[in-house]
Amino acid sequence: MGMDLDRRQFHALGLGSLFGAAPDSSSKVLRFGWWGGAGRHEVTLKAIALFEQHNPGVKVKAEYMGFNGYLERLTTQIAGGSEADVMQINWAWLAMFSKHGNGFTDLDKYRSLLSLDQFSAEDLQSGRVQGKLNALPTAYTARVMLWNQATFDRAGVPLPKTWDDLFAAGPLFKARLGDMAYPLDGELYDMILLSQAYVQQKYGTPYVDPLEARVAMSYEAATEWVQTYQRLVQNHVATSLALRTSLGGAEKPTEQQQEWVVGNWAGNFTWDSVIPLRAATLNKEQKLVLGDFPMLPGSKVSGMFGRPTMMLAMGRNCKQPELAARFINFLLTDPQAAAILGKTRGVPAARVPLELLVQSKRLPPMELAAHQQISAQRIAGRVPVPAPLFEHARLHKFMREVFETIAYGKTSERDAVRRLIDDGNALLKRIK
Repeated sequence: MGMDLDRRQFHALGLGSLFGAAPDSSSKVLRFGWWGGAGRHEVTLKAIALFEQHNPGVKVKAEYMGFNGYLERLTTQIAGGSEADVMQINWAWLAMFSKHGNGFTDLDKYRSLLSLDQFSAEDLQSGRVQGKLNALPTAYTARVMLWNQATFDRAGVPLPKTWDDLFAAGPLFKARLGDMAYPLDGELYDMILLSQAYVQQKYGTPYVDPLEARVAMSYEAATEWVQTYQRLVQNHVATSLALRTSLGGAEKPTEQQQEWVVGNWAGNFTWDSVIPLRAATLNKEQKLVLGDFPMLPGSKVSGMFGRPTMMLAMGRNCKQPELAARFINFLLTDPQAAAILGKTRGVPAARVPLELLVQSKRLPPMELAAHQQISAQRIAGRVPVPAPLFEHARLHKFMREVFETIAYGKTSERDAVRRLIDDGNALLKRIK
């Protein structure tokens, strides 16, 4: 459950000097809800204390918890009109809570209090629903290729630069390093997205139309989506769902897999924001590097899949919207807040915090390189904003179920494609 901020918590975190006098009955109280781990909680509490110090008479009531249960609590609060004034949300939740743009306060009404010029037009667009600015991104993340250089060296295989390189690496790993050696590891969703990237490059469209609640892939493209996933597994390029399940769980993170730690599994298609996690568990004989993103010749889109890491929104029932807008602006763009928060919510989307992070060398070289790789693809227009419905919980579950039947050989290719197209269209119309 959420935890409210009190004086004892401030002293426990070494923040007593920032706490100041207790607010009197005339104080303005603003509620802020978020999820995270201990590190995010600690720096956010420090940033809140600084905001209160700069705004005498203002009290920010902190309501924070781990991710598990946060969505359920938020759903209940929004349904009952008791949500926090400012809340941290996932980008995909805009499609759940604000289908017509009225689920959150329209931040455009308070743009004079927001440094919107620090955000790119694309980042601002990602927070718009039906023309209303529902949220601002804390950061942007996209999928990148990570490789264990040491494993590829042992196999005598160059790091993949193209799709052909990637598919050729699987049989070579098996022949030279054994049955348990794979160029790629990943959860089922990772492989679904990687396969979609190939198809999106070839056919120019993702699974879900970004503007309409419909499946954008043709039957031909969806067939190749299924076939690409099968090719990754059958060609020994990527670990199978069955193998991961046998080793302790299909959704067990890559960095917790022993075969990754010792370098038998040598790659990962993952968010740039989790690079530190993937690197942290490798033993000293391994060497993690950022790889090139494979592109088919002539492709206009990369399919690398990018979206806001998370966003800040204002509750539609907020009684002090001007204060809430100033608080959102402070957390996202203020230099002093940026120095405290760092990259605890991802590499900042706002210009000034990003520049400060780079100048202070608080962004490690590989993470900076990944950010630059993603930025170059975005500037070139190859990473269009995906459909929010693509990450809707119900569609996500549906896609997983279809690909699980493929993974375990419980359905034919033709039937899987029919479900992805026909059942997918029906589901999208229900949840739009």
